[in-house]
Order: sequence, then C-alpha cells, then structure tokens
Amino acid sequence: MALDVRPVIPSRFFSHKSRGAAPSSLIGAYVALMKLRVVELLLVTTIPTMVLAHDGWPSVQLMVVTLIGGTLAAGGANAINMYIDRDIDKLMVRTQNRPLVTGAITPRAAMIFAIALEIIAFCVLFVGANLLAACLAISATLFYVFVYSLWLKRTSKQNIVIGGAAGAMPVLVGWAAVTNSLSWAPVVLFVVIFLWTPPHFWALAIRHHDDYKAAGVPMLPVVESLERTVRSMTTYAVLLTISTLVLVPVAELGWLYGITALVFGVAFVIGSVRLGKDPSEKRAMRLFTFSITYVTAVFVALTIDVLVR
Repeated sequence: MALDVRPVIPSRFFSHKSRGAAPSSLIGAYVALMKLRVVELLLVTTIPTMVLAHDGWPSVQLMVVTLIGGTLAAGGANAINMYIDRDIDKLMVRTQNRPLVTGAITPRAAMIFAIALEIIAFCVLFVGANLLAACLAISATLFYVFVYSLWLKRTSKQNIVIGGAAGAMPVLVGWAAVTNSLSWAPVVLFVVIFLWTPPHFWALAIRHHDDYKAAGVPMLPVVESLERTVRSMTTYAVLLTISTLVLVPVAELGWLYGITALVFGVAFVIGSVRLGKDPSEKRAMRLFTFSITYVTAVFVALTIDVLVR
C-alpha cells in the first residue's frame, strides 16, 4: 500500500541546497559510512554523564576507552543504516553522494565493515570498561537497526520518536562504564535525550520535506500539517524542559545547571512556537542549529555544576 505523503508544506518555502561532495578517497568513503558528525553530537553527552557518575573527572583512560567504543558502535550502526537505506538515499538530494549510492563502496564491503566495527566496539568496552557498558552499546545498535531502520522509518510517522531511544543510549553507556550499574540519574538523562530528539530532527525534516516525500519516508512534517508538526515539537520541548529540571533533585545538582536548563529550555519552546508563525527554511534550520547548542549547553552546565559543587 502506498504511503500518503501529501505536500502539506508549501514547497516555495523550502528550496534544496546542492548535495555535499562525495568522498575523494576509499578511506574517506569508509569514514563517511560512519557519519562521524552525528556521532560527535552523541558523544557530547557521554563525558558529562561520566563526570556525574564519578562525581568528578573519571580516569583519562576510561574516558578515552568509552569514547572510542561508543564512536565505533555508533559508526557501525550508521554504516548498517546506510546499507539498509541505499535504495532511498539515491532519491534524496542530500544523500545522493553517500558511498553506497555512488558505488565507492560495495554493499557487502560496507556490511563487513559495519559488523567489524561493532565487534571491535564490544571488545574495547568489555576490556576497557565492563560487560554492562559493552552490552548497552551493542543493544543501541540492534535497536537502531531493527526497530528504527528496518521497521519504523518507512512505516510510521512516529519513527524518529521511538527510534530516538537508540540515540539516548550513550548516557547509559557512559554511566555504566564508570559504575558498572544503572540508577535513576542516567535514566532521567536518557529521557532528556529521548525527548530532545523529535523536535531536533523534525526541524531538519521540515527543511528536507521534499527529500523525504520523494523517498516515501513518512516523517511527521511529510504526513501531517506544519501546524500539527510544530504543535508536537512544542509539546516535546516543554516535556524536555521539565525532564532536565527533574534531574536537579535526582542528581543533587545546583543552581548553575538548573538555571541553564530552564533558560535554554524556555528558549527551545519559544523557538518552536515561532517556527509555527514563520514556516520558513531559515527558521527551521535556525531551530535545528539551536537544538544542537541547547544539548551542548545543558550538558556542559551539568559538567561544571558537578565539578564546582
């Protein structure tokens, strides 16, 4: 049955930018499979979580091991996702220069590379941290691949909502690497990233509405009106702000973190509301960029708050 991908957002608001350049070397192509810019953002949350778990700086060796293991695991997951999505990547302007679309890497080679990354990631975290951290990292990959990429991405408008759980796993990995256990604080941090993901990604999806429509991917801005999309983004931004404040009593954080979380949370909510009043490409990308600044500011404030208390 064909997806109902109605053009609910006027196309005049959103013009395509030219696709990025293809990697110029084989090594560059393999690096591109890992989507390290996305991994970078995920790892921004790992070190602050480790600082909170240790109530100070963990050992440099443990931080390095956790970052390497987390990067390899996330990179492998991204590579598998590109393997799965190679048919629709060639239909979207922003993904047409990915290695599996251009033929720089064969699907078989990409899958072997991805599986190797996951095996190495598990070994690095198991030997350098503990079994719990290693299992959590691999479970994030399995969830991302089987729940998001293979099941929800092409079938449900809630794809990024549920699939976002995989992107929230690094905080659990970071906490487990330090304590070899889990508690309420990392669970709250997990919820924070889980709630942050939909408005963050939907802002980008609004910008690339035509791409997702062409590929038949039912992202919320494609199958619902802009008004309803923005309403959902605002709701998530409000819940996100509340969840960051819940962390204050749970993790015994101070005013520095609390004020930062509140100010940036309110700004996120206001930005979402303004997007509904001005549905432009510029406004959508401005909110997307701010969402990255938001998560960075909140987790940096978390780190500083722990270190000065």
